[in-house]
This record gives sequence, C-alpha cells and structure tokens, in this order.
Amino acid sequence: MSLMRQQMDEAINFLRTRTTTEPAIGIILGTGLGGLVTEIGIETVIDYQEIPHFPLSTVESHQGKLIFGTLGSKKVVVMQGRFHYYEGYTMQQITFPVRVMKLLGIRTLLISNAAGGMNPAFSRGDVMLISDHINLLGDNPLIGPNDDLLGPRFPDMSEPYSRKLIAIAEQVSAELNISVQKGVFVAVTGPNLETRAEYKFLRSIGADAVGMSTVPECIVAVHMSIDVLGISIITDECVPETLQPFSHVDVIEAATTAEPKLTAIMKETIRRL
Repeated sequence: MSLMRQQMDEAINFLRTRTTTEPAIGIILGTGLGGLVTEIGIETVIDYQEIPHFPLSTVESHQGKLIFGTLGSKKVVVMQGRFHYYEGYTMQQITFPVRVMKLLGIRTLLISNAAGGMNPAFSRGDVMLISDHINLLGDNPLIGPNDDLLGPRFPDMSEPYSRKLIAIAEQVSAELNISVQKGVFVAVTGPNLETRAEYKFLRSIGADAVGMSTVPECIVAVHMSIDVLGISIITDECVPETLQPFSHVDVIEAATTAEPKLTAIMKETIRRL
C-alpha cells in the first residue's frame, strides 16, 4: 500500500468515527464564498486540524472546516476553505482532501474560486463557468509514483470540466435570470497579483480569468474519475490598459457581494443532479 493510501485510510477511519454520512457530491468553497454553508442542512462540522494528514487553511476568509450535510436533497461534503501552493504546501497536500472525499463516496465535485477577469467582456461580480484550464503552477499533483488503484498513470484531460454539468448550470442560470460568462481559467502560483505584462501574456495564450487554485483539485478529481464543475467569481477587472491597484480585502469584498449568485446556481444545479 502506498503512503498516500495509508494516509487516506487514516483520515477516512477518523471521519467515520464522526459521521455516517455518505456524500455523493463534494464542494470546495473559495475566497469569500462561504455563504453556501447557510443553505446546508448541517449534520456534522469537523475542523481540519482534527483530521489526520489534512493541511490547515492559513488564508483570511478560509474557515478550515469540513462540513457534512444535505443540500437540495443531496448528501454533500463541503470544504469551507481550501489550500494553495503559495502557502507552502505540496501539490499532494493541496489535493489530499479531494482524494479523501472520493473515498467517502463523492462522484461529483463542484469547485469555486475568486478570479481576476482578463477578458474585456467580463465585469467585476460576474460569474464564470470554467470550460477549460491552463496550468502555469509549475507543478502537478500527479508527479511521482502512481497508485493504479487511485487512477491511471496518464489520465485524459480532454474534458476536465464536465460538459454535462456546465449545460445544467447554464440552464439553471437562465431560469434564475442570472447572467453567466464561460471561459478558460489559468492557475498561477501567486501570492502576488499579476503585472500588466503578465495579464497581457495570459490573455494572449487564451485565458479569460486567472487565479491561484482549482487546477490541482481538478486534475486529481479527473484522475479519480470524479465529474467536475468549476465556477469563478470575477472579483477584479485585469485589463492592462485600465488596470488599477487591488488588494486582498477588495477581492473578499467583491466575492462576498457576488456570492448569492454563486449560491443560487450551485444549490439548484445540485438539486438537479
């Protein structure tokens, strides 16, 4: 048995002492996007620090809690707070919770994040459904020995974000009268925001929005045959010609303001799965 599977088993064994919930859906809530928790019929809340081998959230607005409950009549497990490469964690640590959620029973993963919008058609507060991604983190969670019981050595990434889930989210958004964008998300290490030249470069290679998360979790989810829906809240407009200084406080404020739209879309999408 690989070290990773040993650690996963230890985490699972602990969680089974705290909950009997068998979730079908996993949710990762990004910066300023914890409001969905208020819609959940909560059964169990567990601090990350209690769970064997779980990293700890070190970023403001990331609560660091694993929540089990019901949303839209579906059993869910929710990460209220995630981990980032810039915090000093390895890719394997960042994605460890996704692997644990798979062993708990999830078949679908919804990932949210706060992102900078580089597409000139995007505005602050927009919701963007992620259609594809570009990995510029300089690392990959699948590097190293592969455990064939977890997934294949060379997973296909031609459809990292489920077209079926995107179609459902688009239909839901239309019925809720919420305008949504669709585009390519690029992940960079951070923690600094990008320069004008970097925004220009990232846009030139086909990215519509930029952030510091999501891609590692998506890669591992695909590796383990989990369907993924990714949603970004556009918290700032990153057009080089009109770029203005922006702080993390501004990011949290923008994400929190737009969060009700994300919650409405996620809640109804989950109900229809």
